[in-house]
Amino acid sequence: MTLMYDQLLNIIRDVDRISLNETILEQHSKGMTYHTPQKPELVVYPQTKEEVSQILTYANERCIPVTPFGVGSSLEGHIIPAQGGITVNLSLMNKVVEVRPEDFLVKVQPGVTRSQLNKELKRHGLFFPVDPGADATIGGMASTNASGTNSVKYGTMKDQVLGLEVVLADGRVVRTGGMAVKSSAGYNLTSLLVGSEGTLGIITEITLRLQGIPEIIVASRALFASIEAAGNAAAAMLKSGLDLGKVELVDQATIQAVNAYKNTDYQEVPTLFIEMSGSEQAVKKDMELAQEIAVEEGCQLFESESDSLARAKLWEARHHVAFAIQAANPGKGLLSTDVCVPISELPNAIKETRKLIERHGVEAAIFGHVGDGNYHAVLSIDANDPESVKKIEEINQQIVAYALAKGGTCTGEHGIGLGKKQFLRLEHGEAVDIMKEIKVVFDPKRILNPGKIF
Repeated sequence: MTLMYDQLLNIIRDVDRISLNETILEQHSKGMTYHTPQKPELVVYPQTKEEVSQILTYANERCIPVTPFGVGSSLEGHIIPAQGGITVNLSLMNKVVEVRPEDFLVKVQPGVTRSQLNKELKRHGLFFPVDPGADATIGGMASTNASGTNSVKYGTMKDQVLGLEVVLADGRVVRTGGMAVKSSAGYNLTSLLVGSEGTLGIITEITLRLQGIPEIIVASRALFASIEAAGNAAAAMLKSGLDLGKVELVDQATIQAVNAYKNTDYQEVPTLFIEMSGSEQAVKKDMELAQEIAVEEGCQLFESESDSLARAKLWEARHHVAFAIQAANPGKGLLSTDVCVPISELPNAIKETRKLIERHGVEAAIFGHVGDGNYHAVLSIDANDPESVKKIEEINQQIVAYALAKGGTCTGEHGIGLGKKQFLRLEHGEAVDIMKEIKVVFDPKRILNPGKIF
């Protein structure tokens, strides 16, 4: 251990950027959910791509595992150093390298957070649209192909990344993509690396496409008597060609949990949360049509807000669901599912998931990104109780099985990591063998985030 520290110190040349401190090791041993922690042997904080290259060259020569780390907001254990070794914390590589407003693009280092980036872009009249909920780093979001509530309008992370600078396992620095909005030159390595969860290389720079800040944003909340009615309304809105920014569905039991947590009095019925943005005239027209569609599907109440504080209040029940479940089960962890089904299947999937959860007698919040068929069940889990873990994992397996049976996927946005390895072959079959062969080409000694995905 002392030898490794001394050798890495020769690369970093700064005692404040390499640590054996037990508290630091503990911080880098876990993500935000229940997966079993594992400490790295040390943590290193590079500031340049050259340092990342030298660290990987050193580790590759000695077959030492390397795990990249952003801010620790992973939900599937991606940042847990499953085989020990070195954790490379990229938080000090947090520069916005270049903003090109006229090209609607920006270059950033991987440690830049979503809120940091949008604060920088605001003065240019631009913003970065992907919002996974947490203030994650751009590098982490690219590594997991993050998405979130805005994906119905703007797409997921893979739709925003134009190019990457990546350090491979042997220390080589390669660039993929570029600054053009499209290219047909060669294999699409950029899209391969986005979502590879740090198993093929460590990202040191990302080129992103940007959007103009809209003139106005309006949020609405629509209440329904049933999940089916809310789902039908959302489907009708999508078919009508409305320029929807966000369409979220929260079930009745989840609203009840939020009321208990926040001491609020939201009507405890299935609720659609809708957001639109653009020119004032266009948004007004589209929101009026959305209300008409909702009423036709049995909407009991439709209220809208354009003021930023009022919009935040309107969305409060949606944004606090995970906290509500956590507060109701102090001392316990969380398992957050993220299966994705064809859009038409979503209302029934949420309904069946609620039945499944109630049958097992556990606390859970359920909410869905109706616009793309992605939904979450946030389940309370006692990681110290084998029976609790077994029960929650069985629920997770049944949720995934249902999604796959309907032509869906085991993960719409959280990734595979440690938590969903068992489902990858169920979904992709023999294609997993091709993935493994690609892994060996990029990382023949298997030092990059070992134990993840496969």
